[in-house]
Amino acid sequence: MLDDPLVLARLQFALTAATHYMFVAFTLGLAPYILVTQFIAVLRRDAARMRAVRFWGGLYLVNYAMGILSGLVMELQLGLNWSGLNEMFGYVFGAPLAVETMAAFFVESTFLGLWIFGWDRMGRWAHWACFLVVTGTAYLSAYWVLVANGVLKWPDGFRIEGGEAVLEDPMALVANPSAVMAFWHVASTALLVGGAVVAAVSAYHLARRNDPDRMFHRGVRAGTVMLILGVMPTVITGGTQFSLFGKEPPTAGLTYTADEIEAIEKASDSSVATAFGAAGDMVMMSAWAMISLAAGLLALVWLLRGLSKWRWFLHPVVFLPLLPYAASIGGWVFRETNRQPWVVRGHLTTADAMTDLSPAMALASFSFFTVAFAVLGGATLWLLARFARRGPEGGPLAPAPAEEAEPAPVRTF
Repeated sequence: MLDDPLVLARLQFALTAATHYMFVAFTLGLAPYILVTQFIAVLRRDAARMRAVRFWGGLYLVNYAMGILSGLVMELQLGLNWSGLNEMFGYVFGAPLAVETMAAFFVESTFLGLWIFGWDRMGRWAHWACFLVVTGTAYLSAYWVLVANGVLKWPDGFRIEGGEAVLEDPMALVANPSAVMAFWHVASTALLVGGAVVAAVSAYHLARRNDPDRMFHRGVRAGTVMLILGVMPTVITGGTQFSLFGKEPPTAGLTYTADEIEAIEKASDSSVATAFGAAGDMVMMSAWAMISLAAGLLALVWLLRGLSKWRWFLHPVVFLPLLPYAASIGGWVFRETNRQPWVVRGHLTTADAMTDLSPAMALASFSFFTVAFAVLGGATLWLLARFARRGPEGGPLAPAPAEEAEPAPVRTF
C-alpha cells in the first residue's frame, strides 16, 4: 500500500478532511448555544449568563482559529495532490470554495473580531448582533463547501467544453440536492457535537463541585436539550440522502457513455472502498444508538433525581463528545467511499484526478501532512482541555482581574 501513490493520496485527504471536520462540527454546534445564551443575557441584563458567554466564547475562539488553519492546509494539499481535478473542474468546483473563503475570511472573521474586542465598547445589542452574523456566516460557509462537494457527488449545472467543465446553470449548482440534503444533516449532527461538548465540560466542573453562578448546571441541561433535539433530525436527514443512491445524476453521461462508465466501475478494485464504507456505516449506526441512549439517560436522570443526587453519573458524561465525533466521521467515510472509483461521477476518475506523483513523493507528502495535522489536532485538544478545566476565570475571553488600588501617597512635611 505504501508504494501506491493513489492510496496514499486518498488516505492523506481522508485524514486531513476528518481532522478539519472536527473543528468545523464544534464551531457549528457551539455557535447557536453561545448566541442564545448571550441573547438571554442581554435581554435580562444577566451578568451571570454573560460570564458564561465569555467562557464558552473562549473555547469557540480557540477552535475557530485552529479550524481556519487546518482549512488552509487542507486546501493546499488539494492543489498539490489533485491537479487533475483542478484542471478539469477548477472553474466549477473552485467557485463555491472561493465564495466560502470570502465569507469565512472577510465577513465571519471581521465580525468575530468585532465581537472579541467589542466587550464593553459597543451597545449590548450591537455586540450580540456581531455574533449573530458570525453564526450565520459559519453556516453559510458550511453550505458552500457542501455545494463544492455536491459537484462531485451529483454533478449538475455545467457542461464540458474542450475537456473542461464550464458553469452553465448557477442555480442548479447552488441548489444541488446532494448539497441541500448534506447541509441539513451536517447542521443537525453539529448540534449533537455542540450539545455533547457543553454537557461534558459542564459535567466535569459539576463533578468537582465547581459551579459559579450555576453556569454548569445550566450547561448540562442545555447540552441534554441539544442532544435530544438533534437525534431525530440527524437520523431523518441522513436517511433522505439514500434517495440519491443508485440514481444517475443529470450530467453523468456527458464525458463517458453508459457502457464506458460500467466498464470503469467493473475494472476498479472496489473491495477496499466497500470495506471502508461498511466500517464507516457500522461506526455511524453504533454511535447514533449510543448517543440516543445517552441523551435519554441524561433526561431521565434530570427528571427523576437530578445530577446533584447522582453525581457518579457525571463522570461518564465527560466522554460523551467521542460519540458524535465518531458517528460524524463514520458517516462521512460511508458517504464518500460510495462514490469510488470516481472523483466526479461519470466525468473524472480518482486516478485521473490525482497529480502525477512518484511513490517517494506521495509518501513524503502523506507523512508531512499526517504529522502536521496530528500536531495541530493535538495542540487544539490540549488548549481546549486546558481552558475548559480552568473555568470561567481562566479562559481567553475572561475579563482581566481588577487592578488593586494603589495606596495613597504619604505626605511628609
